[in-house]
Amino acid sequence: MATEIKVPSLGESVTEATVAKWLKRPGDMVAVDEPLVELETDKVTLEVPAPVAGTLAAILADEGANLPVGAVLGRISEGIVAAVAPHPPAPRVSPSPRTRGEGLGEALERSGPAVRKLVAETGIDAAAIPPTGPGGRISKVDVIEALARPVSSQPVPVAASAQPLPAPVEREVRVPMTRLRRRIAERLKAAQNAAAMLTTFNEIDMSQTIALRERWREAFEKKHGARLGFMSIFVKAAIVALREFPGINAEIDGVDIVYKNHYDIGVAVGLEQGLVVPVLRDADRMSFAEIEKTIAALGQKAREGKLSIDELSGGTFTISNGGVYGSLLSMPILNPPQSGILGMHKIERRPVAAGDKIEIRPMMYVALSYDHRIVDGREAVAFLVRVKEMVEDPSRLLFDI
Repeated sequence: MATEIKVPSLGESVTEATVAKWLKRPGDMVAVDEPLVELETDKVTLEVPAPVAGTLAAILADEGANLPVGAVLGRISEGIVAAVAPHPPAPRVSPSPRTRGEGLGEALERSGPAVRKLVAETGIDAAAIPPTGPGGRISKVDVIEALARPVSSQPVPVAASAQPLPAPVEREVRVPMTRLRRRIAERLKAAQNAAAMLTTFNEIDMSQTIALRERWREAFEKKHGARLGFMSIFVKAAIVALREFPGINAEIDGVDIVYKNHYDIGVAVGLEQGLVVPVLRDADRMSFAEIEKTIAALGQKAREGKLSIDELSGGTFTISNGGVYGSLLSMPILNPPQSGILGMHKIERRPVAAGDKIEIRPMMYVALSYDHRIVDGREAVAFLVRVKEMVEDPSRLLFDI
């Protein structure tokens, strides 16, 4: 009896996926829920598990194929391996320049499908790429730098003179955009085309927040098992301001304005494949510890490519922290259909006026990009001032003032 492996439901507005990588080959035995194949959508990369135990009998969709929801990927023969006719062994051949980088080393195996695809298409030897990504992964930058690296000038031994010279490094490399990158490009351009986007700026003295964090960080981590960062304070501060200025937590639907009485805060996470925005559901009901734990868990899932569609959908407002990459000031782009996004930046010690004195303070520029069709400038500026008040004196969050 054969069971079909099908493209699962991919969530709201996602109707098609690309086969990124098969994790099993025909004849391999599989267990129930064991990952079989990686699919890449315009939002996430996900694994399709085996619906039954048995043997992978056939692969019907090759890597790179675009398939709609419900399409058949392959078939599993239920039962033990002995019941399946064995495949004749493939003849042993020397790896070609195009394929020899595939499967070499754990670093490549741990890398994302986009990196593995780039290695395969360029034909570079994966064993010659020093990995610098998190967890010993190979990043796209590693591959590109390896391609651009000049051929070694070390003298060639006489015994090796008969070996063919390596192919010259190409001056340009053309690779197709991944579904995720194409989707990011479409959404960002759509935001610019559809919304009347404007950005307002302010700066925050982080002195008290830093002092508060330093005072309680060790006790917080010991009790809650989570790192105490700045993001939970900014999430809480943003929710206070969103309640006072509900238009920034709303969206436009045709000729209607939809005001949201829930606060699902998206937190932007930068990956090698592109930017994803997992969502903190009902963040207004979370404690500081719950926010920090959830952000850490979602960030880890994002880096491992295990975010679900539900975890990326339905946010009402977004916070993006470009400061972790060293950004001093930027204008964040809206995440449609949301009407506002808060941009955090690098903390920089700068001279500021403190009363009649000039003091060196840890300062952060913050930016609010908003849809001017629904949010007036007065509201946007007041929102950012309210966030500034909350972060500069975090005790306001405790007493709700």
